Amino acid sequence: MTLTAFLTLAGLQALIAISPGPAGVLTIKTAAAEGARSGLLLSLGLALAILIWASGAMAGLSLLFEIAPYLQTAFRLIGAAFLIWIGLSLWRKASEPMPDISAARLKSPLALLRLGLLTNLANPKALAYFAAVFTGIMPTDPTIGDATLILAVIFAIEFTWYAALSLVFSRPGPRRAYAHAKGWLDRAFGGMVALLGAKIAIP
Repeated sequence: MTLTAFLTLAGLQALIAISPGPAGVLTIKTAAAEGARSGLLLSLGLALAILIWASGAMAGLSLLFEIAPYLQTAFRLIGAAFLIWIGLSLWRKASEPMPDISAARLKSPLALLRLGLLTNLANPKALAYFAAVFTGIMPTDPTIGDATLILAVIFAIEFTWYAALSLVFSRPGPRRAYAHAKGWLDRAFGGMVALLGAKIAIP
């Protein structure tokens, strides 16, 4: 793989990671409400999901969708339903007070990893990118070394971005600001995610 192609892929992956979407919304809310530990565990799940998408793209995801386009439709509808569920959950819990991190029973590590994993597996942005753009940049016949390096970089970019969000929004200042505006922020976030899901379900 040429250096130019590698840098292009890494740059695009960074742009995809930092662009607004359900993963960022959920990371900010989780870190502000439950602290850095929860945010970092969620970030790990989000990054693992992207690793799965990238591995699938290398294994011929776009070809599979060409042969069986109904599978892409199924992925899209399942992802849309999951995003709508997340959005409605955020809206429904908007009136609940912020938990006391030192005393509250927070989500288990497994639950946070699973939530992050499912969120990015359901993310239509990831589906579109890895089924089309990513496969166009990848070398046609990557070596094992190329594939390993690409997957490692993709994972590192995704985890670093969401971990950074977690560390920022779990600090006392951002937490206080979030707590002050929690009701309308959660409704805004929830509405945005649910509307995104609805838009995906009805193209």
